[in-house]
Amino acid sequence: MNRTTLSLIAATVALAAVTGFATLNEPDAPAADTAEAAAVLPVERTGLLCPAPSASDLAETTYTSFTPVTKGAGSDGSAQLQSAPRESTDPATEDDGKTTEDGTPTDETDADKAADDNAADDNAADDKKTAAAKPVLTPKAPGTPVTGETSGADGPALVGTAEGGFAPGWTVQQTTQVTAGNGRGLLGVTCTAPDTEFWFPGVSTAADRTDYVHLTNPDDSAAVADIELYGKDGAVATTVGEGLTIPAHSSEPILLSTLTGEKQDDLTVHVNVRSGRVGAAVQALDDKLGGDWLAASTDPAGTLVVPGIPKDATAVRLVVFAPGDADADLKVQLASPTGLITPAGQETLHVKGGMTTAVDLGDVTRGEAGSLVLTPADGSAPVVAAVRVVRGKGDKQESAFIPATGPVVARASVVGNGAKDTTLSLTAPTGTAKVKVTASAGTGGGTEASKTYTIGQGTTQDVQLPVPAGLKGTYALTVENLSAGTPVYASRTLTATNGGIPGFTVQTLPDDRGTVAVPEADEDLTVLQK
Repeated sequence: MNRTTLSLIAATVALAAVTGFATLNEPDAPAADTAEAAAVLPVERTGLLCPAPSASDLAETTYTSFTPVTKGAGSDGSAQLQSAPRESTDPATEDDGKTTEDGTPTDETDADKAADDNAADDNAADDKKTAAAKPVLTPKAPGTPVTGETSGADGPALVGTAEGGFAPGWTVQQTTQVTAGNGRGLLGVTCTAPDTEFWFPGVSTAADRTDYVHLTNPDDSAAVADIELYGKDGAVATTVGEGLTIPAHSSEPILLSTLTGEKQDDLTVHVNVRSGRVGAAVQALDDKLGGDWLAASTDPAGTLVVPGIPKDATAVRLVVFAPGDADADLKVQLASPTGLITPAGQETLHVKGGMTTAVDLGDVTRGEAGSLVLTPADGSAPVVAAVRVVRGKGDKQESAFIPATGPVVARASVVGNGAKDTTLSLTAPTGTAKVKVTASAGTGGGTEASKTYTIGQGTTQDVQLPVPAGLKGTYALTVENLSAGTPVYASRTLTATNGGIPGFTVQTLPDDRGTVAVPEADEDLTVLQK
């Protein structure tokens, strides 16, 4: 069950709670008219989860939060991002009983035991309060981004909650700069909502890779998840991948190489949550090519879009997985600034059911903006996909990942943008679209600016961004699709050169689902007489 369905059920239940009993009116008009009559309301609560940023002592991490202004949203509410509370593991609170100096048990009274138990409970409660007392950041008002920072290897996973006017479209970006060592470079990830299923094509257990799956549980009860690996020959046998327990309010990084002895360059990870819900992301660290976060691919589908491959990419590797038993034959196209083209020698891709297939596309963009468009060549077996992108040459290379993503149906936002280090890519594979892009005020000041673009059918454009006047700090970009029914896909690239190495990270912009359609419901007290 996806988040949109859950939001719809929650909204209907809330209406029923207000009226006592509610019934849905039988429509007097056709179904199309009923759909138009449904109220579209802003969501009232949003939860986001951020994985622990890095195990490097050299890591510098910035969190940026933003809620776009939403028509109809309340003026009250709040949002905060803080570390998940953890139970105390102080051995002093775990003694079974008292002993004398020579180690013999004392004659402890029941009153003493009760006092000790109460003290231990108080200490544990104090520890939990201390761990969760200070939020990493607290947004002040919709429309203005806010930042927070942490450094070193001790940054925890974070749990975020936004309510009221702060909830619709709330987004948080986690960006980490690691100057040296395994996985050095610029690592970025958009904090995600908890869910029950995730697909990650593009992971690896090769000797030069160190890949972790981070699972974060925001709830009061433990979650149980399975981690499945699929390679070029199908399912990969794992030793401890089933029935993994993620305790309440905690995060577990699972090193993929500990799940299997097989060394494969291209794998797909499937995270299936048996009970509860989690946030999931993969941190992929390479000995030579730096590191970045790999976000989950959009749900399996026959047609997929991977937007915003950097125009100066020196190597692009496409990884595709077909869940189930059916094979998939895909047409591979590049949406360039002038239209859809077919990469030479890579017109189609055959993906066997239950297996991961990878293909090197080289410098497919050839100095121009580009997005990959995968469509069924024969049949419509669903697939998931992602690309690994490399920039630079020789010993000054850096890598990042771009998963297939959903379209911007109405609106999406991305934060942490700078005046000169940000590229926004927009693509419209099936039709010409108009897109409005708004740059918010900066975290330290500035004036909002906006601009409207026309994206031709089958093209990708790296648009010239509106930059807030008097910008101080970083700002948010909000993308609005003004062409209803025409899908638009977007991604944002951040760059930061360090020591001559072209560090970069790419985040996709799926729709923020800031609103939900609520069916009309009226009070009907006659049900009390039945």
